[in-house]
Amino acid sequence: MTPPVAILAGGLATRLRPITETIPKSMVDVCGEPFVAHQLRLLRSRGISDVVLCVGYRAEQIEQAVGTGSAFGLRVHYALDGEQLLGTGGAVRRALGMLGDEFFVLYGDSYLPCDYQAVLSSFRASGKLALMTIYRNEGQYDTSNVQYDAGTIRRYDKSERSPAMHHIDYGLGVFRREAFADVPEGAGLDLAKLYQTLLAKGQLAGYEVAERFHEIGSVAGLQEFRALMETRRAAKP
Repeated sequence: MTPPVAILAGGLATRLRPITETIPKSMVDVCGEPFVAHQLRLLRSRGISDVVLCVGYRAEQIEQAVGTGSAFGLRVHYALDGEQLLGTGGAVRRALGMLGDEFFVLYGDSYLPCDYQAVLSSFRASGKLALMTIYRNEGQYDTSNVQYDAGTIRRYDKSERSPAMHHIDYGLGVFRREAFADVPEGAGLDLAKLYQTLLAKGQLAGYEVAERFHEIGSVAGLQEFRALMETRRAAKP
């Protein structure tokens, strides 16, 4: 059985202002549809059935657009940050009751066309509490932040990079519920910090994907993704 996917869609999206002054990032228009519609359609095509949207900023707009998820062939539920934003890790912690024993996590501004079933199989075979997908980026699409050698993540750091970092956090993770055992309910936490903690404990597996990621977290990324979707639409018979 394929586990659910938690989509982290609660942030303020300050890098996309003024576009996101009145809408959340998930609702940014791409080819006449909100970005989240493209995300959900991709997940369904990869064998996903259940999604938990972790929402905060202007959450009602996302709920109105997506509803139960039936239009996408999915079952969609919502986990609200509440009055205080919890950060990416804290948002997942709040949603644990909806996610079960194992689950995927991806960012709300990421479009990740990889093989989710292969990622899941690698995670289960690793026996670890978490898995980070990585991509050999070489600083091309964003600053590389992962040192990966011989199938093992050696170092992960978004703030202190090194020349040995040729890969980047692809944006898709897989976790067992126990990975969040030390995170208090309602606590603010960046998911990157949890990844680092798990790596230090020897509990973070790595899986290298070949398909490049796409993102709308920046104006440049949004423009590129819109162009990609327009090209695909034009190519359809």
